[in-house]
Amino acid sequence: MDEYHEARKKKVSSGSGGRKGRYRDKKLSHMGGVFSATKVAEEGRKETMRKRGGTTRPRIKRAAYVNVVVEGKSQKAKIEGVIESHNPHYARQNIITKGAILNTSLGKVRVTNRVGQDGLVNGVLVN
Repeated sequence: MDEYHEARKKKVSSGSGGRKGRYRDKKLSHMGGVFSATKVAEEGRKETMRKRGGTTRPRIKRAAYVNVVVEGKSQKAKIEGVIESHNPHYARQNIITKGAILNTSLGKVRVTNRVGQDGLVNGVLVN
């Protein structure tokens, strides 16, 4: 057979046409953690969370300040409240998540990090 006909050869089917079964059951270790629901407060509060292998990670529960990047430099700004979030209930309850728009002393700031997992709040100015 020449190259043209060799390339156009029909694939061999498995016969049933069914989907493959699951490789294994879901494991408890594959689950994510509990949502930390970081809220705006007058004073910040952190808790340490234990991870696999005994390592720890800071989990922020209350946030008072946000690190804002302005013209390549970082500034600390006081958080006054949450203006907008992907969930309107979060904005009403002042819960900070990634992508939320915050009202700060420098103006409107969009959160760029995953707050409950990083232990601090980072953001960029929004015009």
